[in-house]
Amino acid sequence: SYDRGSTFNVFVGKGQLIAGMDQALVGMCVNERRFVQIPPNLAYGSEGVSGVIPPNAVLHFDVLLIDLWNSEDEVQVQTYFKPEKCPRTVQVSDFVRYHYNGTFLDGTLFDSSHNRMRTYDTYVGIGWLIPGMDQGLLGMCVGEKRIITIPPFLAYGEEGDGKEIPGQASLVFDVVLLDLHNPKDGIAIENQHVPESCERRSQAGDFLRYHYNGTLLDGTLFDSSYSRNRTYDTYVGQGYVIAGMDEGLLGVCTGEKRRIIIPPHLGYGEEGRGKIPGSAVLVFDIHVVDFHNPSDSVSITVNYKPSNCTVLSKKGDYLKYHYNASLLDGTLLDSTHSLGKTYNIVLGSGQVVVGMDMGLQDMCVGERRTVVIPPHLGYGEDGVEGEVPGSAVLVFDIELLELVSGLPEGYMFVWNGEVSPNLFEEIDQNHDGEVLLEEFSEYIQAQVDSGKGKLAPGFDFEKIVKNMFTNQDRDGNGKVTAEEFKLKDQEAKEGHDEL
Repeated sequence: SYDRGSTFNVFVGKGQLIAGMDQALVGMCVNERRFVQIPPNLAYGSEGVSGVIPPNAVLHFDVLLIDLWNSEDEVQVQTYFKPEKCPRTVQVSDFVRYHYNGTFLDGTLFDSSHNRMRTYDTYVGIGWLIPGMDQGLLGMCVGEKRIITIPPFLAYGEEGDGKEIPGQASLVFDVVLLDLHNPKDGIAIENQHVPESCERRSQAGDFLRYHYNGTLLDGTLFDSSYSRNRTYDTYVGQGYVIAGMDEGLLGVCTGEKRRIIIPPHLGYGEEGRGKIPGSAVLVFDIHVVDFHNPSDSVSITVNYKPSNCTVLSKKGDYLKYHYNASLLDGTLLDSTHSLGKTYNIVLGSGQVVVGMDMGLQDMCVGERRTVVIPPHLGYGEDGVEGEVPGSAVLVFDIELLELVSGLPEGYMFVWNGEVSPNLFEEIDQNHDGEVLLEEFSEYIQAQVDSGKGKLAPGFDFEKIVKNMFTNQDRDGNGKVTAEEFKLKDQEAKEGHDEL
């Protein structure tokens, strides 16, 4: 048979062999080798075989059993590893991805998906596989390992495959199942942690910041936001992420942790992407850090308000306050308490983010409030390098400690009483008809010190005075004359008349 390059295939005990060989093969194991001596009465007797075996010849056979099966055999399944958790098993019409080594009964390897470094991907139970494999894969869990032994009539039969597999060969597949889904599957969500307090859940159009670990069903990690030390930031429900994630991120709370299992038709499909193979089920373990909607405004919660609360903060007021600044997940960003000094601003002057300017409005001294600021009213998409993440919602716990009323909008200095009719002459101390910056500065300082005038609080004195002087010095020669000098209300009236 070695010379012919093919095994001898035959049923035993059915008269297809000489009587001695029929007896000699009984009880043999695959890979067993026997030396068989058969007398002529159990071989070809006194006739022999013309030109090949002489009459009354004793025959000697050196037999090596390669394969063995019975027409009543079925597929044999031996599971040698099964995961503790098995939420789902292979059913008819499921799509699976698995690795295998394919051998004959004698251990000879004929094929291996491992050698190709690519899983075998197919539907089960609909005729895409040999019948024995269609049966042998049913009931498997992801991560399970099986030995599936298939008789030839449930494999490639009498003809073989015309390549590596000869006719009438039993096949042994060592299989590990890596992936499993059904084309009818939707996403699956497993809640791992939901905060007790959940005032708001995400909706389509919201912008989310979340961390995730992305794995395949067998646990292989393909991506992680944690490894980049940065959240993944995106709109949800608008097609910015794969369809399964778009759906899975709806209805979450800030601080929630959930597992989202996404079938490939809602993930990266048959082609896959990067480290994600084609037709792969994806598992995302996500942690929602915060979310907001572009239409959100500042949210203000008053935690304490004094009984005497008549003077309320307004634009232009000079405020001193303490704050703790944190992210929605509670991560502390900054605190004036740790610095041991208040934060001081002129409200509405652009010294803080827009959301803080809004959050400090209509507040009285001693009041405490929590101000939640969406990123478009905070530090935006860029954040502050090393301090505030991009697109972060900010939470400020504020206590107003001091309020100095500001001036009307557009004024940097006002009189507390009647304005002298000879104002220019009073400022022009040397009576030369020209006022220099030094004279102007000394006069304003004297009015403030005496309580006759008031400067806008919270600004640098020299800058205010220089600005006021420049406004009066209309020709820019460093001197103000009586013709140039006008009070603000006079300027407004003249402007109105011109209009």
